[in-house]
Amino acid sequence: MPSDSSNSPQPDALAASGRALALAICLAITGCQSSAPRSPTESDAQTRTVPTVQDTLWLTDQAPAEPTHADIWDRIRHGFKLQDHLDSNPRIEQQRLLFSSRPKSIEIASERGSPYIHYIVEQLEERDMPLELALLPIIESAYDPFAYSPAHAVGLWQFIPSTGRHFNLQQTSWYDGRRDITASTAAALRYLTYLHGLFSDDWLLALAAYNAGEGTVSRAIERNQKLGLPTDYWNLPLPRETRDYVPKLLALSQMIQSPEAYGLNLNPIADEPYFEVVALKQRMDLARVADMADLNEDEIYQLNPAFTRRITLDGPQHLLVPSDKAEMFAANLALMKPQDLVDWQQYKVRPGDSLGAIANKYRLSVNIIRDINRLRSDRLQIGQVLSIPQSVGAAQSPELLHAVARSQPAPRSYRVRQGDNLWDIAKKQKISVRDLQRWNNISGSKLKVGQALFLQAAGNNQQSKPAPTYYKVKKGDSLYVIAKRFNVQINNLKTWNPRDSAMLKPGQTLTLYIPR
Repeated sequence: MPSDSSNSPQPDALAASGRALALAICLAITGCQSSAPRSPTESDAQTRTVPTVQDTLWLTDQAPAEPTHADIWDRIRHGFKLQDHLDSNPRIEQQRLLFSSRPKSIEIASERGSPYIHYIVEQLEERDMPLELALLPIIESAYDPFAYSPAHAVGLWQFIPSTGRHFNLQQTSWYDGRRDITASTAAALRYLTYLHGLFSDDWLLALAAYNAGEGTVSRAIERNQKLGLPTDYWNLPLPRETRDYVPKLLALSQMIQSPEAYGLNLNPIADEPYFEVVALKQRMDLARVADMADLNEDEIYQLNPAFTRRITLDGPQHLLVPSDKAEMFAANLALMKPQDLVDWQQYKVRPGDSLGAIANKYRLSVNIIRDINRLRSDRLQIGQVLSIPQSVGAAQSPELLHAVARSQPAPRSYRVRQGDNLWDIAKKQKISVRDLQRWNNISGSKLKVGQALFLQAAGNNQQSKPAPTYYKVKKGDSLYVIAKRFNVQINNLKTWNPRDSAMLKPGQTLTLYIPR
């Protein structure tokens, strides 16, 4: 039977009904948008969860927040890029076990590097390089800018003379760019970048070449290619030192990543610059710089170790100064009068020269030349280089030159006797073996009977020790933080507290001698 069409709704009526229903739903949901616009109320703001177009534009206009890090170690961890190579590799595990057995060596090296590491991290980030490379000076030099190896490699990055010259690190009797913190860092990062490109962007091969030389690594790759063997770092026949070199860095990075897991007590190092660069318009001796910046001379020398005679000759006309002292130093520099300045030059002794004749030539006293050059007698050797000070003012100022001479440490030496060794001599003279080696360019421990050893004087800061100050260690404190707070050297803190400084604990009391 056909259906009765008279009782069915018509299409037009259905459409109209649908439109009316949709409109009713829309009005219910939107709260009658057809009504007059209202100003937003506090309740509107609380219930609105999706940003409007204006909100989105406002959000995107804001500059992204700078990443903040608890300290420099946290920043380094965030910049690690070589962690993919840490799979259970027995060579890495072996080096990690060795490091874990002597964590103190890492702690000492990292503390020694506290003035330099922030600068190095910034330079690496600027070049988009792995921040594992900020740990490389721990492997190379234990972060000692005075480090000297049997291969005559020098400085934080251990440049040998030829490689240093290749990267424009000047080396004279007054200045050694291999020990210059900023210049050597720039050279090392240029070299590593070059090696990275040379070995097809492989950082492990680049690091191996940094240690052994690009020729050694290239020849090892060619050998394996001819034999149909893999040519990655782990399969190359390299010297023993180079086979251990990369695993050392990767093992060290793993320990820095999780120090607690390996019993490593890393002192916090602030994620902020330790030093600033202050331009010089004249040559200066570091003793005077220290006085103008209200610093210990050794602290200035630690930041500017390239000036081997502690005089800013032959190197760049700037100095690195702790950030909190840079403004004071710059202000005092600006106040210097021409007659207060001393210029420096070097004089090479010629046949027939005598100390008296040289003194007369430069209108100086024999005592001034002898004191500045640490001469024990008036005898000179042909070819010997002397430091000669001269007043910049129109007339020589004997008072100023005598003051400069007095600022130089008094000469001391020791002649090796039968049965002597470096350890005994260092202990007797109350100095470190490392310093004794550094002052005399000794890479090993061999001595000859009759050999004269130069002993650097303690300097002109030997004043009566001030009354002790006692400080109770707080949570989060480190030797670096305490030393910076009281403007003293970390090494002094250790000397004053030989037992207590090994491992700081909250509540522990330290003794400090703070100059008044």
